[in-house]
Amino acid sequence: MLWPFNHFRKPRLAPAGTIEAIYGMIVTQAREPIFYRDLGVPDTVNGRFDLLLLHLWLLLRRLRTVAQDGVGLSQALFDRFCEDMDDNLREMGVGDQSVPKRMRAFGEAFYGRVQAYDQAIDKGGEALAQAICKNILSGAGPDHAQRLAAYAEAANAHLGQTGDPALLAGSFKFPAPLREAETP
Repeated sequence: MLWPFNHFRKPRLAPAGTIEAIYGMIVTQAREPIFYRDLGVPDTVNGRFDLLLLHLWLLLRRLRTVAQDGVGLSQALFDRFCEDMDDNLREMGVGDQSVPKRMRAFGEAFYGRVQAYDQAIDKGGEALAQAICKNILSGAGPDHAQRLAAYAEAANAHLGQTGDPALLAGSFKFPAPLREAETP
């Protein structure tokens, strides 16, 4: 499915505080030390960006199934993600002339990974681990990729069981990352 996000359209169906809370949960989950310490995600700008994209994708994937206000909340979260990336670039000292080019690269990364993860999770089995290995682990660490894929599948299932009102209100949590003993 093509993701119809438009950075120029700004419908805000959810209160700004709800969007901030949900986006904050995504960022907080993507910063969990276990991902970097135990699951092989590089503790770099790129590693953190890729883990943020994974969690954003998981939630946006679930919001596709929310009939009322799911599309609006998805758009608002995507807009918040773009604002965050723009702010981070400027804080890192990227000049005004370079920001649009870098934002375009972020957008391409987002859409490329979303497409890869959507296709992979629909195929099941090894496909998601391969996509994660390529996109997050830069081809290294197939064991870590298996564990990250198991986590992503568990998070996808957990979000699938979360009721629509809880999603729209931002009153849900991502599951804890799987520890070594919990890996299937």
